[in-house]
Order: sequence, then C-alpha cells, then structure tokens
Amino acid sequence: MDADMMLLDGNEHDIAGARKRLEPQRVLLILTNSGSVSKRLIEAVEREFPWVLVEQVDAVDAACEAFAHPVALILVDTALMKKAEAEAAEMLRAHPHALTAVIEPYDKVLVTSLQDVVNSPLIRSVLPMDLRLDVWLSIIRLLLCGGEYFPPGFIMQAKTRDQKTTSSDGAGSLRGQDFRPIHMPELTTRESQILKMVSHGLQNKLIAVECGLSEHTVKIHLHHIIRKLGVHNRTEAAARFRNLHDNARSLNEN
Repeated sequence: MDADMMLLDGNEHDIAGARKRLEPQRVLLILTNSGSVSKRLIEAVEREFPWVLVEQVDAVDAACEAFAHPVALILVDTALMKKAEAEAAEMLRAHPHALTAVIEPYDKVLVTSLQDVVNSPLIRSVLPMDLRLDVWLSIIRLLLCGGEYFPPGFIMQAKTRDQKTTSSDGAGSLRGQDFRPIHMPELTTRESQILKMVSHGLQNKLIAVECGLSEHTVKIHLHHIIRKLGVHNRTEAAARFRNLHDNARSLNEN
C-alpha cells in the first residue's frame, strides 16, 4: 500500500491519517452579481478543501473562460440562471467535467422548481445558503465529488404542486407537452418522461415524487427502458436520449 492515499475530501493523508497540505488542483467557480456567497464562506471552502481554488465572476462570458485549474463545480446565482442556461453549450464546452448547482438563498422557500431543473440544460443540483456551516460544507464536498443535492423542501414543493395539479384537473404534473419533446417508438409515454428526467441527472427518488410513483416502480420502468433500447445501463440510455434530442433540435433549426 502506498504511504500516501487520497480520500473523498480530495486531500492527501499519510499512513497515520494526518492531512498533508496540498496546492490547489481544481476550481470552484461562483457566478454571481449579488455577492450571494460571502468572503467568509469562500475562506471556509478554501480552508476545508485546500485542493480547491475559489474563483468568482459576475458575467456569463467570464464564466466561459479558462482558469488556472480545471473547474470541478459551478455555483450559479438564481438571478443569472437564465443567462447561464442560454450559454449552457459554451459553458459545458469550457468546463466539461464541472457539475453546476443553482444558489438558493433559503432552504424552505425555493425560487427554483423541480421542473426548472428537469428542463435545464445546465443545472443539476440546488444549494441552499441558510444552513449551518458544517452542513453547507458537507454539501459542497458532495458536489465537488460529483454527487447531486436537492433540499428536502425541494421534494415537498414538487409533491405539493403535483397534488394540486392532480386535484384541479385530474392529471399529473408530467402530462404537459413540456415533458414529451421527443417520441421514441420503443418506449411508452411514461417511460419517455422518466428517461428525460434521467438524462437531466435526476435520481430515482425525485423522479418518483414528480411522477407520483414509488421508487420501486421507477426502477421497473428503468429496467424496461434499458431492455427496450438495448443498452447496458441508465447512463447509456440517457446518452441515447440526449443524442436524439440534439438531432431533433438540429433538424428543427435547419
């Protein structure tokens, strides 16, 4: 076994478990024009994750530029979310391995909805700012490692909206045309809806809430999708969906 080892927090530790000081290797990019992430929080991030350099920009064009190290995480202010999404292709080209999260001021009162994330070409997680520092840093660690996070209030918001929609018109919130942009002959309507959500990075629990299904039922649908498409896993199925979506969009533009 090597004398040094790398743990999930990105820091090297010696054989006794003592943390070794690292130079920055990755960038955490904050896109905000309102100072939504304070200087104290930035200092806390760089102290907790010495392998991370925090960069802050106030314009989408600046966020698409190259930085001293690869960008691992992008935090986008809600006020700039639409502008960032409009330049999503350029941002993803500039930072292909970065996960993007929207910054929410409050955990209980959310500006961003589940449908916003489902339809977003860029956003994959939601980061509330009114949490205890240790909890907030734990979420940052998860996002830096490629994980996704959605506040509990986010799920409850989706569930409440779904119940209201169902009671008012007898149809679930997924029955609008926005959730069926592409027809895949191999799949049922429900399977296409679920595959679209998978392609946007949503996990089974959130898909189940939005569809009004159990997680077990979502897993069964995914099993059928994988079998029908002749792929090996959900990642390949999502890639197939995205390719078809991109081809359809190109045809429409032409």
